[in-house]
Amino acid sequence: MAFASSSQLRSSIASHQLKAALRIGSIGSSDQRLVPSAVAFGKLRRKKMAVRPIYAESERSHLLVPLEASTVASLELEDNSSIEVEEDYERLAKELENASPLQIMDKALEKFGNEIAIAFSGAEDVALIEYARLTGRPFRVFSLDTGRLNSETYKFFDEVEKHYGIHIEYMFPDAVEVQALVRGKGLFSFYDDGHQECCRVRKVRPLRRALKGLRAWITGQRKDQSPGTRAEIPVVQVDPSFEGMDGGIGSLVKWNPAANVEGQDIWSFLRAMDVPVNSLHSQGYVSIGCEPCTRPVLPGQHEREGRWWWEDSTAKECGLHKGNIKEEEAVPQLTGNGNGNLPTNGSATTAADIFNSQNIVDLSRKGIENLARLESRGEPWLVVLYAPWCRFCQAMEESYIESAGKLAGSGVKVAKFRADGDQKAYAQQELQLGSFPTVLFFPKHSSKPIKYPSEKRDVSSLMVFVNALR
Repeated sequence: MAFASSSQLRSSIASHQLKAALRIGSIGSSDQRLVPSAVAFGKLRRKKMAVRPIYAESERSHLLVPLEASTVASLELEDNSSIEVEEDYERLAKELENASPLQIMDKALEKFGNEIAIAFSGAEDVALIEYARLTGRPFRVFSLDTGRLNSETYKFFDEVEKHYGIHIEYMFPDAVEVQALVRGKGLFSFYDDGHQECCRVRKVRPLRRALKGLRAWITGQRKDQSPGTRAEIPVVQVDPSFEGMDGGIGSLVKWNPAANVEGQDIWSFLRAMDVPVNSLHSQGYVSIGCEPCTRPVLPGQHEREGRWWWEDSTAKECGLHKGNIKEEEAVPQLTGNGNGNLPTNGSATTAADIFNSQNIVDLSRKGIENLARLESRGEPWLVVLYAPWCRFCQAMEESYIESAGKLAGSGVKVAKFRADGDQKAYAQQELQLGSFPTVLFFPKHSSKPIKYPSEKRDVSSLMVFVNALR
């Protein structure tokens, strides 16, 4: 029996890899890499190249290259040609809209192999790791260690590693940046000036470094987690905020396999599969972040109300998913002057007014000033501070109008006050405006209005709030 020489074997393997990369219908399979070059309307344009394949392993090796140092080894085609392909992730998201999280996870791992990783926060997104295990494909997991997590979370990390036989790839904040923040502003500055700066140092920048070593990442985002910011997330998208290893906006794909799953179904799955869970969950914690910024929620409260509870409840994102916050945060910044005035050539100034109903009083600046000045009112008032261009205001228009109808003749006046543009500074200073929409209740015998604290803007929640105070 004749044996092939080593040079013949190398030639045969190279030929096999080249044929695999050119095989029709194999786009996104594990024996290729896709290099982004342009993005438009959810489409990612890539060059397909013959590359070293990733083969399935019975047990994942812990000797992984760090995320920020990942590289791609490729074989150049002999004629230096490449094949242009275009992946339409908007179309793919629609195709997978009714797919199970397991199917979506399998598709993600199939397409990106070792160049995709699961972002694990130490909360119920352990479900993502279980889904990945069930696919039978090798997978990577990374987590952000901010240095301020609960001890229970660190113990949970250890349990997960032992249970699945994996090594979580931890990303840490820059020590110099943390030192400058703490020395300059103390350990708890976020209670005074908001969580964004601390999150930017401890979470966003480490995440950015991690993602620069990937072509795609997998998150545990769900639509029901935060109605104000996550209600429209697709199961897969071109990441609107972060860059992948090839650089530039559009070079990273974001997968959200559990986007359409409700929280109670996630927990049913975790119980059925008997996987480790963070012990903080049994203490009333639902959404878990850093220790100083997370607390248990009460029965009936939304899970995100336990995060950054001292801030406005409508836009609770730390920056890891800042692409979810669109018009509410981005439109006022277009002027560049920081005062919230809207651009004269933008659609925001021409947006049709909302909350139009015979049961809703349209308050002028003088009208709301008079209302706020009164120490004793003949009737209590429910007032929404809004901007007609804000999609979150638009989303609650129907429920607010219906609530006004229910309160007609009840002794509670319902009103609206447009608080953007020239009125924004006043609303922020005098009316507790944090973001749009802000709902206030002016009691009958109290001068100070009470701010509606919940993200739930359905009729039932609004009526519970009013009935508890009037």
